[in-house]
Amino acid sequence: MVVYDQPSRCPYLPNKLARMPMRLPTRSLRRAEFNQRLEEGDRRQGLLLYRPSCPSCHACIPLRISLAEYQLTRGQRRVQRRGERELRVELGPLMADERRVELYNTHKSQRGLETHGPSTEDDYREFLVHTCAESFEIRTYHQEHLVGVAITDRGTDALSAVYTYFDPAFSRYSLGVYSILTQLALCERWHLDYLYLGLYVSGCAAMRYKATYLPHERLLEGRWVRVERPE
Repeated sequence: MVVYDQPSRCPYLPNKLARMPMRLPTRSLRRAEFNQRLEEGDRRQGLLLYRPSCPSCHACIPLRISLAEYQLTRGQRRVQRRGERELRVELGPLMADERRVELYNTHKSQRGLETHGPSTEDDYREFLVHTCAESFEIRTYHQEHLVGVAITDRGTDALSAVYTYFDPAFSRYSLGVYSILTQLALCERWHLDYLYLGLYVSGCAAMRYKATYLPHERLLEGRWVRVERPE
């Protein structure tokens, strides 16, 4: 059921209008159903699914990593080894509390992603806790201090990285990279084929990192196409 379908300011590119019809499933999606949505290019935000449908722009490209083809770089292995030595990771259900909201707002502010002021706990819950899929948190701790959270969805043969935020004060650990490496490790442990990284937009600095994970696949004109070289 479409609940919103109006042009709005593009969240990725300046001076652009975006059209992203927001659809509300009538019930929670099973793994196979959600997997099909991922294969078709859908993304999840809270209870809603969306897919860019801008009439004059096709900059938003769904991107995924194939576990069968991907190998960690030396730099990624260094990040992984340091994280395994000095950080602790645990999985758990989605939740909202004061620490998560504080960390989320700090991450947005420090990274220049704050556009509507700080989020409240209700805002956070609507965006990152409510879900129509099978979702969980990957929590990263330094000692007993929560320093990163990766909201993650699961399909039949894939994980989907929904949103990751972390404490900029711990940038020495490359927590964004470490979260993706953790998601890849979970895919391997659970015998899943893909990790979906969401939309890649070459003109958006905050999204360019996704293209550095090579090889990867992009959804172009309804077909997943392998990309081997950096742009």
